[in-house]
Amino acid sequence: MHLRALKKTKKDVSLHDPIGQDKEGNEISLIDVLKAETEDIVELIQLNMEKKKIYEYIHILDDREKEVIVGRFGLTLEKELTQREIARQLGISRSYVSRIEKRALMKLFHEFYRNRKEKESGS
Repeated sequence: MHLRALKKTKKDVSLHDPIGQDKEGNEISLIDVLKAETEDIVELIQLNMEKKKIYEYIHILDDREKEVIVGRFGLTLEKELTQREIARQLGISRSYVSRIEKRALMKLFHEFYRNRKEKESGS
């Protein structure tokens, strides 16, 4: 009897049922809200994992290369800077920042690849 009473008062809710409208008057469902937050969380987790990998190998870069990589990818400021903004900060040309960035990324890639190969052969 209690289950029948619960069944009458309990309403199933679908993720696709409308829950309101957005600023433009478009219908919003619960899935729209959850999906937006989930994508942000997944992106944030992936970004943090990538930052950890970069921090593992950043010690191989010289000071100028570190400055450029940290600025370009927002590793400490949480805001990515353009090459032009970094050039202005460091008092060098944008094209020189581009060359430093490319060289630093290649160093990081080679170090990551080398360590990965060592782990695979050592296992």
